[in-house]
Parts: sequence; C-alpha cells; structure tokens
Amino acid sequence: MHIRRYTESDLESVWRLHNEALLSTGAHFGNGPWDEDLRNIEKTYIETGGEFLVGVIDGEMAAMGALKKTSEKSAEIRRMRILPAYQGRGLGREMLSALESTALRLGFTHIHLDTSVRQTAAVALYTKHGYRVTGRGRIRGLDILYFEKYL
Repeated sequence: MHIRRYTESDLESVWRLHNEALLSTGAHFGNGPWDEDLRNIEKTYIETGGEFLVGVIDGEMAAMGALKKTSEKSAEIRRMRILPAYQGRGLGREMLSALESTALRLGFTHIHLDTSVRQTAAVALYTKHGYRVTGRGRIRGLDILYFEKYL
C-alpha cells in the first residue's frame, strides 16, 4: 500500500471508503451534518496543523486516516477506515503506524480517538498497539470507547 497525503481529487473515493467501511460494521448513520469535516478536509485537517492520509493499492483507495490537532501536543485520530475488501491484511496497522509517525513529525506526543464497540477490529487494533481505554459514552445510539496513547 502506498500512503500519501489527501488531495482534492480523492474526495469521491474518500466518501466511498467512508460509507462502505461504516456500513460493513453496522456503525453508519447515513451522511449528515456530522460528516462536515469530510466536506472540508483541507480546512478541517491539513490547514489547522493536522493531516489526512490515504492508502492506495493498484489505483484504488483502500485506507484512510486523519489527525486533527486538538492542542499543541495532542491530536485526535479520526476517519480511520479500511475498505472491506482489504480488511484483515494489515492495512489498519500500516495506516495507524503512518498516523503515529506523522503525529511525531508534527510535534504531537499524545493521541486520542474514539470508536464504537461495534467496530471490533478497530478496538482490537488500538488495544494491540498500546492505546488504553479512558472512557465510555454514547453517540447517536452507539456505545463508544475513548482511547489514548502517549508517543
């Protein structure tokens, strides 16, 4: 997988990946105002000191993930998705590693994120790679786990 920075021409593929990945886990609410960041990726992530990465295999976007700056030393991992056809091949681990390396390069030493308990592969990935649960909550009817890791 080739991992690179998002470009505006990736937008349609980002939406496809976002929708397919969430539908496959039962964690999709349809598209709505909660997706405003995906309508303004450059403004939300890149122009504010974060990053948005995409992973491409044979011309197809197979993975994505973002870092959103939340303080001088902290960033939130958001929108990490793997296309269902590519799940179980280590792409999540590759994208997570790329996001962590990018976070360090940008000066972040603390990463936090949330994911639904329905996204069992994501929960297992974060746990395996040293993220610890810091809380629980509910968002639009889904049980959510909050994680953090110090780099």
